[in-house]
Amino acid sequence: MAVQFDEVRSWLQKAYHDLLAARILINQELPVYDIACFHCQQAVEKALKALLIWHAVPFRRVHSLAYLMDLCEPVAPSLRMLRDQVEALAPYAVEVRYPGDLLLIPRAEAEQALKAAEQIWNAILELLPDESHPKI
Repeated sequence: MAVQFDEVRSWLQKAYHDLLAARILINQELPVYDIACFHCQQAVEKALKALLIWHAVPFRRVHSLAYLMDLCEPVAPSLRMLRDQVEALAPYAVEVRYPGDLLLIPRAEAEQALKAAEQIWNAILELLPDESHPKI
């Protein structure tokens, strides 16, 4: 069981780092909202994967939050109420990373993405034992 705790904790630690990066990018003197939103999506993706690992639910190596939610909901039905927020973060996986795509994201949108990511993060942490939580 220790290996599972370690693996879940590793995924959650990476997710936390994404949340921290998003906060920094939004609040620095020269904010970078598009990449902050990317990190919000990444945080949720990694947290969902940690939950799946805890429940021994196999998943493909994908970035689709809808797919991950489809796998998570049977083992964590309480996440259903956050599905809209999860799916709202989905476009940030790719669209903000390349020229010509969503580049001009306003501060309010980035702050909303961070708020959603933090809410989802907290909901997932509540579903996992304390021993699996990262040291933050």
